[in-house]
Amino acid sequence: MRSLAVFLILAAAALPGRAEEAATTISHGLSMYGDLKYGEGFEHFDYVNPDAPKGGEVKQWAFGGFDSLNPFILKGNPGAGTGLVYDSLLKSSDDEAFSEYGLLADSIEVPEDRSWVAFHINPDARWHDGEPVTVEDVIWTFDTLKTEGHPYYRAYYANIVSAEDIGEGWVRFNFDAPGNRELPLIMGQMQVLPKHWYATRNFADASLEPPMGSGPYRISAVDPGRSITYERVADYWGADLPVNRGFFNFDTIRYDEYLDFDVALEAFKAHEYDFRQENNSKLWATAYTGPAFDNGLVVTEEIANQVPTGMQGFVFNTRKPIFQDPRVRQALGYAFDFEWSNKNLFYDQYTRTQSYFSNSELASSGLPSEAELALLEPLRGQIPDEVFTTEYRAPETDGSGNPRANLRKAQQLLQEAGWTVQNGVLTGPGGEKMEFEIMLVQPAFERIVQPFARNLEKLGAKPTIRIVDASQYQSRMDNFEFDVVVGSWGQSLSPGNEQRDFWGSQAADTPGSRNLIGIKDPAIDSLVDAIIYAKDREALVTATHALDRVLLWNHYVIPNFHITYFRVAYWDKFGRPEINPPYALAFDTWWVNPDEEKELQAEEQAIGIGGD
Repeated sequence: MRSLAVFLILAAAALPGRAEEAATTISHGLSMYGDLKYGEGFEHFDYVNPDAPKGGEVKQWAFGGFDSLNPFILKGNPGAGTGLVYDSLLKSSDDEAFSEYGLLADSIEVPEDRSWVAFHINPDARWHDGEPVTVEDVIWTFDTLKTEGHPYYRAYYANIVSAEDIGEGWVRFNFDAPGNRELPLIMGQMQVLPKHWYATRNFADASLEPPMGSGPYRISAVDPGRSITYERVADYWGADLPVNRGFFNFDTIRYDEYLDFDVALEAFKAHEYDFRQENNSKLWATAYTGPAFDNGLVVTEEIANQVPTGMQGFVFNTRKPIFQDPRVRQALGYAFDFEWSNKNLFYDQYTRTQSYFSNSELASSGLPSEAELALLEPLRGQIPDEVFTTEYRAPETDGSGNPRANLRKAQQLLQEAGWTVQNGVLTGPGGEKMEFEIMLVQPAFERIVQPFARNLEKLGAKPTIRIVDASQYQSRMDNFEFDVVVGSWGQSLSPGNEQRDFWGSQAADTPGSRNLIGIKDPAIDSLVDAIIYAKDREALVTATHALDRVLLWNHYVIPNFHITYFRVAYWDKFGRPEINPPYALAFDTWWVNPDEEKELQAEEQAIGIGGD
C-alpha cells in the first residue's frame, strides 16, 4: 500500500488471540483496495481549514418533529443531528472513494484475505463524563445493535460472527468467510455507545433523555418535537486528531422542526435559521427572492459535486398483486412524461436518471461486457432477456405534454399481460382493478405526480394521491404499507453490504429495511454477493454494472431525475474552506465569521428583518 506504515505480524510475534496463519497489516487507515491518500502522520484533510475559528451559533431546520433521541432503534422518530453526539471507530474522508482513518481507534489490523479486522482503541478516548472508552464498550455496542437495534443492523452486520477482546486495548471482529473487503470498513463506521451509561437504562426505549456520547457535541436543550440544541464539548478528547482538525467549529448547533415545507422556507427568509439545502427545483428557481436577497444578506449558490446520485423513482410495492408482473410495471412507466415535466415544472434543472448508480462509473451503459456476461450468463432464464440484448433507456417523449406514442406502447404491454379496459377501468386477467394510492410526505411533490396520474387515467388506471404526515409516513414505510411511493437509494462509490438491505430477499420481510420494492430473487441475491465479495475495483465495477442492468430491466421503479450539484442558501455570516470535497457538502467544516455576523446583524436591523 502507498504511504502507509506497514508492519508484518507473524504468528510467532502475534498478540494473544491474534491470527496465527498469515501476515497482517497494521496501519493508521483503511481503504477498500489498499490505496490511501493520506499517509501516516498526516495533519489534516486537504479540504478543511485547520485554523478555522471556533465559536458562534448555527440554526438549521428539520422536517416532521421527533419523539426520540435514540437513532439506533426502529421505535420512534429520532431528532435531527443525534450523530453529533457519538464517535465511530474510524472516520471517512470526503475526497476519496472509500477510505477511513483512525478516530476512536488509532490503529487497524487486517489480514490479506480480510477474514477479520482488529482495532486498537485510542487510550485517550473519553466519554463526556470523563470515563475511558473501552474495548468492552465496543463489544457491547456491537452485540446490542445486532440484538436490540434497528433491523438494519442485523442485515448490515450479518457476516460478522463475533467481537472479542484480544488484549492490550485491541478488539477483533471475526467474519464468517474471507473475501468481503468492505466488512472491515463497515465495522470502522460503527458508532460506539457507553455500556456503563446504559447499565441503568433500557437501550430499546425511544427516550427523550439526552444520551451519553464521546463525540464533539452534547445535547444541551430539548423542546420535544420542536427543537434540539447541541453544544460543542469544550474538552472534547478528539479535537486535535488529524481527522477532526478544521471540523466542528460552531459552538452551538440548533435544529428547529417544521411540519410544513412552505412555512419552513418562509422561516428561512425571515432568518429564523441560517442554512438551507434546497431540493425543490421550482422553489430554487422562483422562491429565493425578497429584501434579504436583494441586499445580498443571503447567498444562494450551486456547488458542484461528484456524489453518486443513486436512484430516485416511483417505487412499486411488488408485495401487491397488481404490481407483480414486470410488463405491468413497465407499462405504467410510459405514463411518466419526464421531458414535459423538466421543461414545465423543473426549469430544465434535471437529468433523467438511467441507472441505480447514476453519476458514477458504476452506472451501466451499452451492452454487457465479457466480464459482466460471465456473471449474467449463468442467470439466463432467471433474469429479463433484455439484459443481454438491449441498453436500458427510460421512455422519452417530445415534451409536448401529449405522450400518445408512449401510451400506445403501454396499452400493448398491458394487453400482453392480460389487462383490458372494462367499464372505463383497467382490469386484470383475474378481474382485479388497477386502483392504487401514491403516498407522499412532501406536498410540493404533488405537482409532479398529478400530470403522471392524469396520464395513468388515460390508460384506465385509477390512482389516488395521498399526502400523509411525517410520523404516519415513516410508520407505513417501515411496515411496507403502501402501493406506490417516491423512494430513493443513495449510493457510494464503493457499494457493498448495504445492497442486501436494498434488494436482498431476507430484507423483503424485515420491517424498516430499505427493500421497499419487496424483491425476493435469488438471481439478484447472487449479484449482490458478487459485489460484496469482489476481489478488486475492476470486479466491483463489473458486478455493479450487472446488478444495475437486472434491476433496471425488472422495472421495479419508474426512474425520476437528478442533479450533480448542491443547491444551498445561507445567511452571509459563514466562512468556509477554499476546497470543496468532491463527495460531500462538508458543512461541518464551515465556521461563523464574527465580523461578517456583526455586519449582517446591522444590515438586517436596517431593513427590518431577522430572527431570534
